Amino acid sequence: MKNAFFLPTFLLLVVFVACNNKVEELIKIDEVAPWCILGFDAMERTPEQRISMIKEMGLSKYGFNKGKGDLTTMIEEFNLASENEIEISSIFLWLNAKRDSIGKLSPANQELLNNLKKVDQKPVIWLSFSENFFENIDQNESLNLSVEMIKFIKLKADELDCELALYNHHGWFGNPHHQVEILEQLDDASISLVYNFHHAQDYVDEFPDIAKKIAPHLSYVNLNGVKKHGPQILDIGEGDHEYEMILKLKEEGFDGPWGILGHIKDEDVKQVLDRNIKGIELLNSKYQ
Repeated sequence: MKNAFFLPTFLLLVVFVACNNKVEELIKIDEVAPWCILGFDAMERTPEQRISMIKEMGLSKYGFNKGKGDLTTMIEEFNLASENEIEISSIFLWLNAKRDSIGKLSPANQELLNNLKKVDQKPVIWLSFSENFFENIDQNESLNLSVEMIKFIKLKADELDCELALYNHHGWFGNPHHQVEILEQLDDASISLVYNFHHAQDYVDEFPDIAKKIAPHLSYVNLNGVKKHGPQILDIGEGDHEYEMILKLKEEGFDGPWGILGHIKDEDVKQVLDRNIKGIELLNSKYQ
């Protein structure tokens, strides 16, 4: 009788301990969002094929970049995503001083915003600037120009019921210190930051300081392998610094959402994303 009582009690204890000692993941793979997958796919998938790929991978969202500039299937893609319960979480808006100015957007950018009026999903607009906005002007002029241009885009975003986030690319605007200064001048808590590891090579040594500055403003981080001297696009887990950078962001209070990159034009983007998911699995295995 004593052993009959002991065995089920012991098994219950084992189950209880196991359930309360689940291994915490560094990154939850089923919650990541692919980014830079339009125009970066040797298979040239249609919107329907792209959404099928996302579902096959067990993912539920992705970001929309306009790829080669063709927006003719954008509305179709958004509608198909909604029908398949896939979230288009972000959309890229790239400003170029040759075509965009305060009060006037290029025809392509205006078409993109017009299309957003016609769809139910309202992704966060990820905004970035070409370096030609900041040629031959000083720091204060660059700050003022950025602030005024962002205010103009923010009005557009508000009309669409879309949130706005600043996206670090190369050049003056891609400097995270400058982006924090811009946010301080804007003084608008609804505008956030997107930080991209594939534009972080120049900031590796000072990343602990950067992480502290940007963490309160972050709404997304796109992951990538990070080596000081490149290459720019590198699978997660193949770099020297991405693991410690993720840990630092988590230490500063940011715990997602996270993105993974396609961004290679001459490969099947699914294979690129699969490699990055395996990279996350590798980092997760180190996070014990």
